[in-house]
Amino acid sequence: MSEIKEDKIIEKVRNRRVHMANERTFLAWIRTGIGIMAFGFVVEKFTLFMKQMTFFLKESSLETALPPSHGYSALIGTFLVGLGVLIVLLAFFRYKKVERQIAEDTWTPSSKLNELLTLSVMTVGIFLVIYLIQSI
Repeated sequence: MSEIKEDKIIEKVRNRRVHMANERTFLAWIRTGIGIMAFGFVVEKFTLFMKQMTFFLKESSLETALPPSHGYSALIGTFLVGLGVLIVLLAFFRYKKVERQIAEDTWTPSSKLNELLTLSVMTVGIFLVIYLIQSI
């Protein structure tokens, strides 16, 4: 009889550990989404800063030191903020799905969110490289 109780206790502890690992993964995805949103916000505000600097330095000789603006920074910044929001939303859905699968003992690995993040960050990186090359 005591062996059955011990087995149930061990199973509950193991189950808790798996749920906590799922929560840690969810929080890591949340941090990633917040980081991408913050980077997008910085890119967007840097555009505003550059416009203000151009306005204030318009009459000085330092105007030529500023790179020409193509207007893509605002678009890239807005896209990054949207991407961060999308990642947070998808992370929540993934968390709930895995939570249900753990409770039903039917967990299967899925890397769709990882692939989406990799593809989108790689795409943004390529666009940023192209943008920086054009501004040289």
